[in-house]
Amino acid sequence: MALVPCQVLRVAILLSYCSILCNYKAIEMPSHQTYGGSWKFLTFIDLVIQAVFFGICVLTDLSSLLTRGSGNQEQERQLKKLISLRDWMLAVLAFPVGVFVVAVFWIIYAYDREMIYPKLLDNFIPGWLNHGMHTTVLPFILIEMRTSHHAYPSRSSGLAAICTFSVGYILWVCWIHHVTGMWVYPFLEHIGPGARIVFFGSTTILMNFLYLLGEVLNSYIWDTQRSMEEEKEKPKLE
Repeated sequence: MALVPCQVLRVAILLSYCSILCNYKAIEMPSHQTYGGSWKFLTFIDLVIQAVFFGICVLTDLSSLLTRGSGNQEQERQLKKLISLRDWMLAVLAFPVGVFVVAVFWIIYAYDREMIYPKLLDNFIPGWLNHGMHTTVLPFILIEMRTSHHAYPSRSSGLAAICTFSVGYILWVCWIHHVTGMWVYPFLEHIGPGARIVFFGSTTILMNFLYLLGEVLNSYIWDTQRSMEEEKEKPKLE
């Protein structure tokens, strides 16, 4: 039996994301006042994705509790739709975008923090909030993947969706540069047009890879658990 029910974990994670978002939005930074506001940063978009995803998870848990044993076919049909939406969001957005933000941020930060998170930001964003935005996303999504099985969409539709998101965000970043003359991320100022094309292409490929990684990881976790349960059942059958 789990030490903490997964339903309680989801509520706690949702509340933590709400707290992070509220604290981040309360910070008065110059970049928040410029074109695009917070929505130009993938980190902020990811936080919204994670909060919406865990909100759907909590709503699914509540709906499941309310429909249990009711025998109402319409309620059960609505619950199945909610579960499908939850699973789609984890597969296409929450896992690949969340892991991308954590991995890319800390890799660039380790190489040269001024390229991604200038030291000046320490005057505005406390360390705990930085980790809330760029670190805890990974363990939270892995906890969700471990505690509940998620049905992935067909590979072609899943990859098409994550490609659409990736290209859409790249176009958004380029549009902001077109309007303001400034790149959202400092390191884009220091590389040439060809290198930017390579970088944007690489990020799209990486997003697709992370989608496939999530699919494989989800299957591995639940295939392994199913095998363990079958092994436990064998002595009882014998």
